[in-house]
Amino acid sequence: MKIVVVGGTGQTGRLLVEALGARGHEAVPASPSTGVDAFGGAGLEDALTGADVVIDVTNPPSQDEAEATAFFRTTSANLTAVGSKTGVRHHVVLSIIGLEEASDLAYYRAKLAQEAAVRAGGVPWTIVRATQFFEFLDVLIQANTRGDEIHLSPLRLQPIALSDLVDYLTRIAESEPADGTVEVAGPEALTLDEAGRRLAAPGRQVISDGKPFFGADIPVDALVAGPTAHLAPTTLAKWLAARTA
Repeated sequence: MKIVVVGGTGQTGRLLVEALGARGHEAVPASPSTGVDAFGGAGLEDALTGADVVIDVTNPPSQDEAEATAFFRTTSANLTAVGSKTGVRHHVVLSIIGLEEASDLAYYRAKLAQEAAVRAGGVPWTIVRATQFFEFLDVLIQANTRGDEIHLSPLRLQPIALSDLVDYLTRIAESEPADGTVEVAGPEALTLDEAGRRLAAPGRQVISDGKPFFGADIPVDALVAGPTAHLAPTTLAKWLAARTA
């Protein structure tokens, strides 16, 4: 199949293009650096012509709510409009578990707008809601570090290895559209402060306090997968062992 990965030169996109290619697909990375601007529309029709599947793993250039919302809405509208014209049969978008429960976060409200645009776009679709990546935990720790102290809350997470997520997205691309939302998560739930203790550099102390997630007031279980989620195999311990090997 020809599968266009929008955002295919980013961290997730690059791995996804490689995984799809290894499975025998014609995987096309689409981003401004490859001449495809999904937001502005330049190069989009050429890229999507002949494509069976589009996978959108883009991120907006700004975290400002208005700008991120405009980016997601416009990009999704362009992709589905051109996809409908060129015969794309499956539009897959990567989203986040807990958007409604964590809507105190501006970025999550922008992702809800993206999901709505995909559902209204007219191309058969699957929304893949994933938990936070193990790779993202370092960002959380850095954002909450003050000197030698790391202030993290007991918010529960169910993080996933990026390699496991890529494998799942590949299988979704090879499947029929769900015209619905599916969830994927890591195999174990743990609190953010616990994860911080396992990841923190020597000499740094994790303090269990502060608001749950980037200063947002969200329920403690908002970012944990539901009972029907696909659970990936890699635990935090296994991921850490591989990273330090």
